[in-house]
Amino acid sequence: MKFGGTSMAGTERIRRVARIVKRQQDAGHEVAVVVSAMAGETDRLVNFCREANPLYDPAEYDVVVASGEQVTSGLLAIALQALGAQARSWLGWQLPINTVEAHAKARVDSIDADALIAEMQKGVIAVIPGFQGVSEKGRITTLGRGGSDTSAVAVAAAVKADRCDIYTDVDGVYTTDPRIVTKARKLRHVTYEEMLELASVGAKVLQTRSVGLAMKEGVRVQVLSSFIDDDAPAADTIPGTMIVGDEELEGMDMERQLITGIAHDKNEAKITLTRVPDKPGAVANIFGPLADAAINVDMIIQNVGRDKGETDVTFTVPAADLARSMDLLESAKEAIGFNRIIPDTNVAKISVVGVGMKSHAGVASTMFKALADRGVNIVAISTSEIKVSVLIEEDYTELAVRVLHTAYGLDAVEA
Repeated sequence: MKFGGTSMAGTERIRRVARIVKRQQDAGHEVAVVVSAMAGETDRLVNFCREANPLYDPAEYDVVVASGEQVTSGLLAIALQALGAQARSWLGWQLPINTVEAHAKARVDSIDADALIAEMQKGVIAVIPGFQGVSEKGRITTLGRGGSDTSAVAVAAAVKADRCDIYTDVDGVYTTDPRIVTKARKLRHVTYEEMLELASVGAKVLQTRSVGLAMKEGVRVQVLSSFIDDDAPAADTIPGTMIVGDEELEGMDMERQLITGIAHDKNEAKITLTRVPDKPGAVANIFGPLADAAINVDMIIQNVGRDKGETDVTFTVPAADLARSMDLLESAKEAIGFNRIIPDTNVAKISVVGVGMKSHAGVASTMFKALADRGVNIVAISTSEIKVSVLIEEDYTELAVRVLHTAYGLDAVEA
């Protein structure tokens, strides 16, 4: 079971979480719990580091920011003990959760779960701080922002859990953002592949890395709401969303929708380089420096070449990386040979996702026609096997999401 920052925000909510956890144990389950820091606490700790030294040592930064989860894991163990349960906290270095690569963005390598499993079999509830592990050198590491979801899936895989329940401030995965489309429907089941695409194109329910790990390890993940009343039924009976493999889904959901969901992301920026030489190696000169700086480039369009052996190249980067991208490109202007660099932040990415695309034609044309009929211009397009994404003006975001939700028949039928 994993609880996020809003679920752990203060002792009253932690007591509520303790009751939810205890109910699972009372139902006969062996339980491990992964917790996030209290809402806002990690930001507060990050700011302390920046104030102390803007060029802080990442290893010491990890020591500071990992303390938020240490507090909530201890408090939840105390709250569980108050309910008469046996419970103890296991910090990242105590299990240990072994990580590799850099501080502040470590990756889980392995978890030694033997001692943990032995305690769980004795009826002890294990409370584990998310987001943290230990390096090969014995130093505390953190997994990057949102890493607690990844911690939960990694622990579930290590103990071979039947299920990993992720309690969050939404009660499942919807066909689109219910705040934009009131007729959005909660999905009972989603495949790993679909959830991975939805998470990568703007759906904020689960962190992309955690879904990728669940897919790799075959961990069944259930998304549930943590804001439930004390007398609510156990998690098994609350209709959340189960994220499973394709094979499992085929056996239980015959009448699948062609499209699973519509996602949107306003955190995109478009960059156009004009009059780039139309010759081998030109685009490598553009994207090489960005790759070296770990900036993810998403959509790419190379326009039709001009008469003088020149072309315009347009692509998107995360909005937070726009200034750094422009600086890198300006530095490489001579090597690239472009004339002008034109940034645009007034864009949004709209994506249509569904495994049904693999076996059905016409998904993209439905999207393009629905948007054209409402006067929404498409600036760029990218596709994968189960996703079509378009870049449009940001002002049209909500309209585009509503139009596409209706076009693909995803609107809930009113009772």
